[in-house]
Amino acid sequence: MTFRVFNKPFQDRYMRMPKVLSFICGLITGALLCAGLAAVWAATGPQKVQKSTSKIVLENDRVRVKEAVFAPGDTNAGMHTHDLPHVGVVIDGGTLKFNYPDGKTETMDLPRGGVGYREANVTHQPINPGREPVKVIEVEIK
Repeated sequence: MTFRVFNKPFQDRYMRMPKVLSFICGLITGALLCAGLAAVWAATGPQKVQKSTSKIVLENDRVRVKEAVFAPGDTNAGMHTHDLPHVGVVIDGGTLKFNYPDGKTETMDLPRGGVGYREANVTHQPINPGREPVKVIEVEIK
């Protein structure tokens, strides 16, 4: 049996090869991992948050009619007080969470077509914890 003995420069070059290959494989794996994470982030990452809106669609000496849209997760409506009694008609249903100044909270499921009434001088902050906007027509009685 004969053993072949490599000269020193030749042997050093081939001994370093596994280290170089490991480094290159690590770079490729890291790049693929980053690309995969970027694809997932693009598909599910930060979404542009819609703003909640409330606009007057009709007003006269007897009523004020508002269209209120509560965007998912938006707190734009803030804590506010309704100075008039009002009736709400749910156009696009969902869930709203109401925070009150005393620290209490109330969660209401609002089915499409549902109707509700609130007295004057109710202070609350509505938040939509769902994934779809909730739209309500509010008829304030003067």
